[in-house]
Amino acid sequence: MSQLQPTVTPKLREPKLGFNDYAERLNGRAAMVGFLATLAIEYLTGNGVLTWLGLT
Repeated sequence: MSQLQPTVTPKLREPKLGFNDYAERLNGRAAMVGFLATLAIEYLTGNGVLTWLGLT
């Protein structure tokens, strides 16, 4: 006897945790903001970020 297969796939909301498109997009945007902030700090102070943080 063969089993019946469903004809419609349920539309489930995508989870907001783990590796998914939403999390990757958010992480990429946060990285771009951080990179631009780093460039702005270097441009405005004339020193690198390591110098600004007191590491060199």
